[in-house]
Amino acid sequence: MSRRARLLIGALLLLCGLVLVVHLLAGDNVAVLRPAGIVAEKQRNLLLFAGVLSLIVILPVFLLTFFIAVRYREGNTKARYTPEWDHHPLLETLWWGIPIAIIVVLAVVTWRSSHDLDPTKALVSSQHPLTIQVVALQWKWLFIYPEQHIASINYVQFPVDRPVTFRITSDAPMNSFWIPQLGGQIYAMSGMSTQLHLMANRAGNYNGSSANLSGSGFADMKFMAHASSEAEFNNWVNTTQKVPDTLNATTYDVLARPNIAAAPFSYNVSDSALYDTIVMKYMMPTDGMTQ
Repeated sequence: MSRRARLLIGALLLLCGLVLVVHLLAGDNVAVLRPAGIVAEKQRNLLLFAGVLSLIVILPVFLLTFFIAVRYREGNTKARYTPEWDHHPLLETLWWGIPIAIIVVLAVVTWRSSHDLDPTKALVSSQHPLTIQVVALQWKWLFIYPEQHIASINYVQFPVDRPVTFRITSDAPMNSFWIPQLGGQIYAMSGMSTQLHLMANRAGNYNGSSANLSGSGFADMKFMAHASSEAEFNNWVNTTQKVPDTLNATTYDVLARPNIAAAPFSYNVSDSALYDTIVMKYMMPTDGMTQ
C-alpha cells in the first residue's frame, strides 16, 4: 500500500471518528449534556471545561504519535537521527510544564466547584423549597411529600424554578438516585438520610433512574420526574390527596416487598413519620423486632 493511500485511510478514519463524536454530543442521547436545571448546567459546563482543557495535552500527543510513527518508520531513510533530544531543555519544559499548569488549573476549579456544587448546599432562591422524601425499594422508587400528605411510586412532580430538597434513604440494598438532566447522582443507604438539592428551570419530563446495581430488577428501576407550573403542581397534589389508596405502616410493608412496579401510582399518606421510621428501623436493636 502506498504512503498516500495510508495517509488517506488514516484521515478518513479520523474524520469518521470526529463525525461520530459530534453526532453523539449534538444529539439527544447524552442527557447530561442537555441540562434542564441550574445544578446540571453547572456540572455540564464543568465537564466541558475539563474536557477542552485536557485536549490541550491529548490532541498534540495523538498527533505527534502519528507523526513520529510515519516520519521515523523503518522505511524512511531521510529521517534524521537526533538522540540528543532526550534532554532538550525547551522540549522538556513544554511537555512537563503544560501538563503541570493544566493540573493546577483543574485543581483550583475542582476545589471551587466541589464546594459550589455540594449536594447538601441549599440553592439560592426566593421560593420556599419543596421537600420530597425518597425511599429506594426493590425495585422501585417511593416519593413521599410530607407537607402535602401524598406519595407516589416511580413518579415525582415539582414546580419549575422552585428549589426541591430531596431527602433520600433506602429500605433495600444501597442504591443511587439520579436525574441526569437536573443534577448528579447521590447514594441512598439504609439507616442513613442523604440530601440532594435540585431545581428545574424549564418545564418537561425528565428520566430518572437507579445508578447503582441493586439486584435482578435494577434495569426496571426507573421513574419520571415532571417539572410543571405551580398551578399544575397544585392540581396534581389536590387530585392525589383524594385517591382511595392510603399509605401507612401496613400498606408500606406490602409495598416494600421485592417486585417491579407495573406503572406509576399514588397514595394519600396518613403516617407523617413514615420516612423517619424507615430510616430508624435500621438503627434500633433487632432483638424481638422485625426489620
